[in-house]
Amino acid sequence: MPDPALHDAILPKCRESMSVKEKFFTDNAGRIVECCAAMAKAFDGGGRLFVMGNGGSSCDAAHVAVEFMHPIIEKRPALPAIALNTDTALLTAVGNDQDFSLAFVQQLRMLARPGDMALGISTSGKSANVNRALQAAREMKMLSVGFAGRDGGRMPEVCDFCFVAPSFSSHRIQETHETLLHILWDLIHVIRGQEDVS
Repeated sequence: MPDPALHDAILPKCRESMSVKEKFFTDNAGRIVECCAAMAKAFDGGGRLFVMGNGGSSCDAAHVAVEFMHPIIEKRPALPAIALNTDTALLTAVGNDQDFSLAFVQQLRMLARPGDMALGISTSGKSANVNRALQAAREMKMLSVGFAGRDGGRMPEVCDFCFVAPSFSSHRIQETHETLLHILWDLIHVIRGQEDVS
């Protein structure tokens, strides 16, 4: 028989998740719209989105790329997005032969160009490979966007837009990031003239 305490733990976790997201989106709504407008403009100008993260955040980065490249809503156009963390051979080669903190920087310097966008995801904001790539993106005249948590780490210093989920729980931070990526994707399409959907 399952422990009744486990049942009782479910709703408090859900409430905590909703509370973190409500605070985050209340505090950041204006900046999210500003970021989406900048990203929509970059896409309109032929820009491409390069996304990166480690661990669970690498899954979120891949999720972002899929949302843009393969829209699930009919009649919304696909937009160019690449998750830099999905090439296992390249990541392990750089990590083995040089330094894992260079893995995303090297890809950006080879593939990206001014007018493109870089989105880095890190629950702590302290991922060296993500932050180095975001810094390089700014130097390359790309739009740089970061999703972080906790105190933001170094990420706010290296981004044009940095969104910090107000929690020290990796789960709550990742849940906020996932909602943010869906809103970002949705608003960019709306700003570009597609029909709004819920």
